[in-house]
Amino acid sequence: MKIAVAGKGGVGKTVVSGTVARALARSGQRVLALDGDVNPMLGISLGVGPEETDRLVAARQALDAGELEHEPTAEGLVATFGTEAPDGVRLVVVSRIDNADPG
Repeated sequence: MKIAVAGKGGVGKTVVSGTVARALARSGQRVLALDGDVNPMLGISLGVGPEETDRLVAARQALDAGELEHEPTAEGLVATFGTEAPDGVRLVVVSRIDNADPG
């Protein structure tokens, strides 16, 4: 199952996404939550805390700046840009890349 949450800014997409992800994980589903927001705060909603959320954002920024290598596999992407959240949710920050060819 794949679920996407989209809409106007400030309507609660992050809160709804975090709630649905945690509820599905608690019911036994494997959940990979992707935060593609320009202000990625799904980590806060999922309960990973501000430090870990900031670490994931910094990894994406390092990739954009050419300071971090691209990951060639899905598993590598999840390992580099992801973290374990409460209730068994795996969170990956996939916010936009401004530099299309960092090297």
